[in-house]
Amino acid sequence: MCELYVKADPILYESRSRSLRICGVVTTLRLENQFWDILSEIAAVDGMTTNQLISKLYEEVMDYRGEVVNFASFLRVSCCRYLAQPQDKRAPLSLVANRS
Repeated sequence: MCELYVKADPILYESRSRSLRICGVVTTLRLENQFWDILSEIAAVDGMTTNQLISKLYEEVMDYRGEVVNFASFLRVSCCRYLAQPQDKRAPLSLVANRS
């Protein structure tokens, strides 16, 4: 059972930082490469860039919750929620983020 996990390409769990502008403020996010890949996929489904998607998600979670304690963790959970959907029924992440 563990072979599925331990044989993962190490590049997938290597962290990478990206600088982006969220609500006019330049910030840096550090995520594992696999999460950057998933966010890129979701952005493509939504017809936007990864940075645009991340900015939109930040605005939506702030509107909904009023704060976000750990935005990187929010993004990881959002990616997991996206992947948990059947592939033929995957909704754009902006809709997933609004579900309870």
